[in-house]
Amino acid sequence: MSSIGYDPYYSTSSYRRWYVEAPPRVVTRGRTHSAYSSHAAPMSSSRLQYSSPGRVLYSSSSPASSLELELSQAAQISSEFRAVRTQERSQLQDLNDRFAGFIERVRELEQQNRALEAELLLLRQKHTEPSRLRALYEQEARSLRAAVDEARAEQQAILGQRERLEQTLSALQGRYEEEVLGREEAEGRLMEARREADQAALAKAELEKSVETLLEELAFLKRIHESEVAELQAQVHLGVQVAVESEAATPDLSGALRDIRSQYERLAARNMQAAEEWFRGKVGSLTETVAQHSDAVRSSKDEAGEYRRQLQARLLEIDACRGLNESLEKQLHEMEEKQSAEIAAMQDTIGELENELRGTKQEMARYLKEYQDLLNVKMALDIEIAAYRKLLEGEESRFSVGMAGGVSSLYGHSLSAPSYARPVLSSLSSGTTYLMTSRLLSSSVSTTEGIISASHAQQAEASPPGEEEEEEEEAEKEVVMRRSKKKR
Repeated sequence: MSSIGYDPYYSTSSYRRWYVEAPPRVVTRGRTHSAYSSHAAPMSSSRLQYSSPGRVLYSSSSPASSLELELSQAAQISSEFRAVRTQERSQLQDLNDRFAGFIERVRELEQQNRALEAELLLLRQKHTEPSRLRALYEQEARSLRAAVDEARAEQQAILGQRERLEQTLSALQGRYEEEVLGREEAEGRLMEARREADQAALAKAELEKSVETLLEELAFLKRIHESEVAELQAQVHLGVQVAVESEAATPDLSGALRDIRSQYERLAARNMQAAEEWFRGKVGSLTETVAQHSDAVRSSKDEAGEYRRQLQARLLEIDACRGLNESLEKQLHEMEEKQSAEIAAMQDTIGELENELRGTKQEMARYLKEYQDLLNVKMALDIEIAAYRKLLEGEESRFSVGMAGGVSSLYGHSLSAPSYARPVLSSLSSGTTYLMTSRLLSSSVSTTEGIISASHAQQAEASPPGEEEEEEEEAEKEVVMRRSKKKR
């Protein structure tokens, strides 16, 4: 059986490495080698051995020579049959040993199959768990999305508040500019008031100087008047004395002097009153002007102080708004960084979970592929065992037919050698034909199952996670149905 290989049954390299420890034996002795080595090899040696005595038997004429020939032929056939029997017995023993080894391998494969089924059950249980994990992950993702939405809403609110603060800041800046303009106007008015106050002070000083000069002039005029009055009085006394002395000679001048004196007094009183009235008018107008200017200066000072206080208050408000704006911008920046970090962490977590899920799917597909390979190997071994069983049945039938042919050739004086060779050849050809058909069937089945498993794996990778379990169950059902059909 050297030319009959086992490569179609050992489709995977793992099976060859695990279970095929030694190559099949080659039997190279005579008739058996010519029968099993090739499907088309002729059985020349056995035919020559069985056909030549027949021709001798037909050509012989005498009964004694024919009986001797028959006895020699029977002895030769019996010796050859014993040799073939011993050789076939050794081959059957070898085949039985190999059959026992195959049975042990089948048992080991069944144990491994049960272990793989248990592992597949565990993997299915683990595969059912990711649905709960998926629900948990989806719930966590929903909560994280809700947190992100809340953070975005807060960000929008903060941005709105920032816009409102910017509007308030722009309004305050406008008011500040208006206040600065008002301050500049007030400072201009204050400078004008100061200039007017300086002018009023200068006018007051001039008026005071003029008052002093007028007072000095008035005092000078008083002194002149008093000196004139004194001179007039002296003249009057002198005139009285002269009049007294010349009373007799001159007329009375007292009345004239009194008239002159009264005129001078009236003139002096009128001048004094006019000077006093003019002085009082000037002093009153100056005091009114000074009072007006002092009121204006006071009001300007009050306005400047009020503007200064308002300016300080606005500056404080602007500083507070600026600090609040900076703090809000800082909080917004920190919140954006925090949200970006959280989003990056969530994306990393989601990527890790997707990688784990992808790895689990790949591992599941690998286990399914190994399971399919083991099922294919088991079915190939079942087919090979059936083929060996068929060969054994053919050998048993051939032995029974050969024994019957040998006995009939010894005691019936008939040509039994060709009839002995035909059933052997027919049984071997039927066995080899069945073995070849079984091998072709197993190879085609393994190829078809490989294509189906590859298509199922591609569909499982392309289908969503929810449909993988149904596809796996359908694939297993198909495999079980196929196995049941093949066993039938």
